[in-house]
Amino acid sequence: MRKIFLSMFLLLCCTAFIKAQNVVKGIVVDSNSENPLQGVLVNVKNTTVNKVTNVNGVFNITGVTNGKYIVELKLAGYETQNFPVELSGNVVDLGTILFFRDITEDQDLSLITITDDELNDDASAADNISGLLQATQDVFLRSAAFEFSSSFFRIKGLDSGNGKVLINGVEMNKIYDGRAQWSNWGGLNDVLRNQEFSNGLSPSAYTFGGVLGSTNINTRASQQRPGTRLSYSSSNRSYEHRLMATYSSGILEDGWSMTFSGSRRAGNEGFNEGTTYNAYSLFAAIEKKINENHSIGFTSIFTPNRRGKSSPNTQEVFDLKGIEYNEYWGYLNGRKVNSRIKEVEEPILMLNHYWDLSENSSLQTNVAYQFGKIGNSRLDFNGGANPSPTYYQYLPSFFVRNDDLAGAYTARENFQNDGQVDWERIFDANITNANGGLNNAYVLYEDRNDDKQLTVNTIFNSSINNNITLNGKLEYKRLRSHNFAEVVDLLGGNGYLDINNFADTEAQMQNDLQNPNRVVGEGDMFRYNYKLNSDFVNAFAQAQFKYRKVDFYAAANVSRITHQREGLYQNGRFQNNSLGKSEKIDFTNYGVKAGATYKITGRHLLDANVAYLTQAPTIRNSFSNSRENNNIVENLQNEKIFSSDVSYIVRSPIITSRLTGYYTSIQDATEISFYFADGVGGDNTAFVQEILSGIEKRHLGIELGLEAQVTPTIKLKGAASIGQFTYQNNPDLYLTSDIINEGVFDENGRSKNYVSNLKNYKIAAGPHKAYSVGFEYRDPDYWWVGATTNFFSNTYVDVAPLTRTSNFYEDADGIAFPDYDIEVAKELLQQERFDDYMSVNLIGGKSWKIDKYYISLFATVNNLLGEEYKSGGFEQGRNANYRQLRDDKSLETPVFGNKYWYGRGTTYFLNVNISF
Repeated sequence: MRKIFLSMFLLLCCTAFIKAQNVVKGIVVDSNSENPLQGVLVNVKNTTVNKVTNVNGVFNITGVTNGKYIVELKLAGYETQNFPVELSGNVVDLGTILFFRDITEDQDLSLITITDDELNDDASAADNISGLLQATQDVFLRSAAFEFSSSFFRIKGLDSGNGKVLINGVEMNKIYDGRAQWSNWGGLNDVLRNQEFSNGLSPSAYTFGGVLGSTNINTRASQQRPGTRLSYSSSNRSYEHRLMATYSSGILEDGWSMTFSGSRRAGNEGFNEGTTYNAYSLFAAIEKKINENHSIGFTSIFTPNRRGKSSPNTQEVFDLKGIEYNEYWGYLNGRKVNSRIKEVEEPILMLNHYWDLSENSSLQTNVAYQFGKIGNSRLDFNGGANPSPTYYQYLPSFFVRNDDLAGAYTARENFQNDGQVDWERIFDANITNANGGLNNAYVLYEDRNDDKQLTVNTIFNSSINNNITLNGKLEYKRLRSHNFAEVVDLLGGNGYLDINNFADTEAQMQNDLQNPNRVVGEGDMFRYNYKLNSDFVNAFAQAQFKYRKVDFYAAANVSRITHQREGLYQNGRFQNNSLGKSEKIDFTNYGVKAGATYKITGRHLLDANVAYLTQAPTIRNSFSNSRENNNIVENLQNEKIFSSDVSYIVRSPIITSRLTGYYTSIQDATEISFYFADGVGGDNTAFVQEILSGIEKRHLGIELGLEAQVTPTIKLKGAASIGQFTYQNNPDLYLTSDIINEGVFDENGRSKNYVSNLKNYKIAAGPHKAYSVGFEYRDPDYWWVGATTNFFSNTYVDVAPLTRTSNFYEDADGIAFPDYDIEVAKELLQQERFDDYMSVNLIGGKSWKIDKYYISLFATVNNLLGEEYKSGGFEQGRNANYRQLRDDKSLETPVFGNKYWYGRGTTYFLNVNISF
């Protein structure tokens, strides 16, 4: 009898457990083909519980406590669906769910409005916008990406290295400078749609991230939208034409998935003259589902691209030639040829293993290898005159300064009528030298970086229960970088002498003492040749908690990195400190961050985040002159960053908005600049490396994004960014040069220590204030149009730190210039603020569904009114002391005035695509 009662008791307990077990299940299929859809994300809102549909489109969610929930189903290319459910120990079967293609998604809004030159601008002002391409749920970030980017706006005034970019969990930011090279996967818009963006300090399952957050691009073949897509684009921004084709198989019966994509972008000229564009993009992803728990994926990306650069110009050049002018090109055989070409060929190979350890835990292991080259070409002229058409001795201002008005008139006429690189004169000079048995006067060469980087990491994610999720990552990166100059074209000559003409002795002239007076030809290395080696290990852990009234998280990160230079040439100016390996430098870094979201109601939220982290100086900022010697920057330290933000978020059926206040403090930053300076230590002239260390910066401000769906078809939108980005201290400064014993530089080419009085100067970070207002009309018949007006102010020129040191007012004897006037000096050192400006942008599109074909037309017009404005610029460091700067600025047109980048005039982008 006791056994019978015991058995009944156990049966009742099991029955009670089964009744208490909440289950939500269903099957997701394509509404047209009725084929099951794998990879649909099924998320129970306000919990950490989520699942992904399997190969049969099935999902089965358990472990959710009793209550009322919204179950959200999402898949790129399809309309998101939400289902309200009530759980009380029951099973909710949602049955067969038809997923409908999102016809408006084919308008490509979030992926094509920013072109490659904006993502990889040499001024490094706009590339941080790239990570926002899929942040379409945040109204402010959308405006920053689509409305502010053409003005080289920076989120929170920060450099793009503060945001992390990952592909399948592998970080793609370069160890050399901390920035992502977006052209390494450019032109592959169709396969980059699956992006997970973490804004600012908010948590990510893949990385600790940076102050600007992180973007993880998922290229798994099984999660790409099945079908074929063809598109054509036309533009006058960077490239003129783009063709793209993509095919994705979806998940086949045997568990294989395949995606292939390719594109071609080309243009003889973008908005700026002579900016050629030539790019190919190839993508292949293959995935095999081994069983219910294991999948292996392989991704390969190869996007070789070449583009002609455009020059910053002084106000004098702009007044003579306009904003489209570019000094880097000239006619050769009737064709525009740019002397400065950036060429990138860096294939990416990636192997990923996905392991579902259990129903609630997963482990992703990745191995990635990237290799190839980045080249930047330019002219060298150790036997000829400067070939730059904007060289100061060729411009009218130089002749005016010397009271030669006739010469100024001639220079003006010559520059206005031509003003480009004279390729014919360059060839004539080289041919003449060759016929006389002499070496080249000119040569076209390329600064090369040939990198090989291996990355291995493993990422762990686990939902402990309905409320708690754990994330962790272990990572190792190994960089081997070969850096050298290579002759590209002898330009009609026989050979080029590899020396530095500015050095004093024959030994010092040698770029490689082991091969003195070497004559080089096409394909030969010369000038400099060295390797940079880095090894990086990193560990990251994070816990996320989600409850009805509050969500919060905490994360920690620890890493170690080493840098070392290995010189392959014995430089004649640094005979004892250039060949062989440098001292190995290493840095240990850590980061902690935490945040919470308090849900006042379901529609009103308060969000707060705080972080403190350190990061190692990049390789670029670790060696003072890596091309010539092994010298390490003195007193090199980790950068310290404190950041916090508080947001008020509204999500109602009519209004969506976010108001954020933020504060970021950066300490012990290091920056290195390279330029030619007159007036160093009196009247000395030298090409210098300027090392600025111990820099403190402060970034504070507010961000506002607002959208109001005033009618079912009309949406009003607005955004505002009001920031103040300033230097907070007077950092240390010293110079290095390959000029020896000039009374300024010691035997190692180092100057004395200076203090640069930069405190309270503004950081050149694009507009500190930006505003946008606009509307959007979406017709039920799948056409739409929108317009925005954008206002920008408080844009500043980048100041020259050397002119804010004692070098500015001291003569060679260390005593102040007798004619130094402090009031005049204040006026000379006043930071230039650019004029405020506005731009009007238009956008529109139309989509059709014809049988199984989806057709989309999309167009944008930026800066409709053709507003001319300065988007950035810098003070030339040429006039390094008071007398020279005073005399130059006293002229109506300074010889060495500030150099500027200008925004484009009216530009357009047109795209049409068909998918099936």
